[in-house]
Amino acid sequence: MLETLGLDQQAEAVYRCMLTRPAMRLAELISLLGESEDAVTSALDRLSALALVQPDGNGVVHAVRPEVGMERLLARQQAQMAAWQQQMEMSRVAAAQLISECTDLTRGKDDPGAERLVGIDAIRARIAELTGRLTEEIMTFAPGGAQRSGDIAEARTVDRPMLERGVRMRTLWLDSIRNDGPTLEYATWLHSLGGRARTVPTLPVRMIIMDRECALLPVDTADATAGAVVLHGQGTVAALCALFEHLWQGGTPLGAPPPSDEEGLTGQEREFLQLLGQGLTDQAIAGRLGVSHRTARRIAAALMEKLGARSRFEAGLRAAARGWLAPDI
Repeated sequence: MLETLGLDQQAEAVYRCMLTRPAMRLAELISLLGESEDAVTSALDRLSALALVQPDGNGVVHAVRPEVGMERLLARQQAQMAAWQQQMEMSRVAAAQLISECTDLTRGKDDPGAERLVGIDAIRARIAELTGRLTEEIMTFAPGGAQRSGDIAEARTVDRPMLERGVRMRTLWLDSIRNDGPTLEYATWLHSLGGRARTVPTLPVRMIIMDRECALLPVDTADATAGAVVLHGQGTVAALCALFEHLWQGGTPLGAPPPSDEEGLTGQEREFLQLLGQGLTDQAIAGRLGVSHRTARRIAAALMEKLGARSRFEAGLRAAARGWLAPDI
C-alpha cells in the first residue's frame, strides 16, 4: 500500500509489526514475522534509511510513530517531485538550446557533425537505413501522445526486425498514451518482443538515439515532418544520451499506474499546473501533454475543483499558496 512512498511490501510488514509492540529485539521480530534473519535485517536497513526505525543502543529497535514516519515519507516524496520538476525544466531548456544551435542547417550551412534531411520521405528513408544497421540499442523520445494508425503500422515493420536481432529498445512516451487504445496496444506489443517503455508527463523534443553514435532530431519542434538533422558529434550525442537517461530514471514503467504525490496530484496534473502558471493556454498545454483540447479542459476543471477555485486565475493563486508551483513561477 505504501510502495509509492518508497516503502516496499516486506519493509512495510516489518514496520507494521513493530508498531504493535513499542520495542522489541531482533530475535523477537524474526520470530513474530516468521521470516529469515537476512530478510528482516534487510528490511530494517531500508526502514532505517527512511528514518522509520531507530535503535536505542541496547539491542532494541523502536518504530517511529506513524504520524511522524508518514510525514517524513511524504516530505521526502515532495522534495523528490520538486527536484524532478526543476530538472525537467532544465532538460527542456537544454534541449531547446541544442535545437536552436541546429537551425543553421536550415540556412544551408555545412557541418561535418550533422546532416540535414528535408521532408518526411527523406526522414523515413534515413531512419530505415540507420535502424537497419543497429547492433546494440535505440532510445526514443515519443512526444505528441496518441500515434496515428498509419505511423504505427509502418513502425511495426521496422521494430520487429530490430528486436529480433537483439537490439535493446527503450521508449519514453507521454502519460497520455495510457488513455489511447491503439498506441497503448502498440507499446504493449513492443514490450512483448523485448522492448521497454516508460511514460512521463511531458517530453522536451522528439528524438531517436541509435547505438549511442548518432541522434535524429526535428529542425522544427512544431512540425517534426518538415525536416530533421542527424547529429554525429561525440559530445553532442553523449549529452543527449545523458538527457535520455535522466528522464528515463524519472519515468513510470508502462505496466504501473503513474504515481500521485502527497497532494493526490499525478505528474500530468502537476505539469499542467506548471504550464498554466507559465501563462500557456489550454490548447498549448494540450499539445505539450499530448492530449486533446477537451481533455485539457477536463484536467483544468478537475484541478479547479480540487483547489476550490472558480477561475483559472484563482486556481493559480491557490496552487502557488499551497506550494504546488515551482518557485520561479
